[in-house]
Amino acid sequence: MSDEVCELLETFENQFPDRDYTIEIICPEFTSVCPKTGQPDFATLTFTYVPDRLCVELKSLKLYLQSFRNEGIFYEHVTNRILDDLVAAVAPRSMTLVASFTPRGGIRSNITATYQVRR
Repeated sequence: MSDEVCELLETFENQFPDRDYTIEIICPEFTSVCPKTGQPDFATLTFTYVPDRLCVELKSLKLYLQSFRNEGIFYEHVTNRILDDLVAAVAPRSMTLVASFTPRGGIRSNITATYQVRR
């Protein structure tokens, strides 16, 4: 995770660290840029995670996601990079990110990346 990303993603303490519970965050307005065509890509991102000691603060997540607005990056790369950055920031017990990209040329893509604590 870059220093800039560390500054964007803020966290707060989980008030119930002894309990497994699920947080689902849906971001329907994610945008990035296709590195081949320069055209905008649009997606709905759905984060599902079981927190440990920290939770992600939503405004900071929004600002972090907006940082991809002008970045040329493939669907698979951006999905895994976002998951890696969030895992580094909040150290969850588990996290899944589903990136559902809108159709382009008649093709819709869903990319799913998962992190699980190895015990």
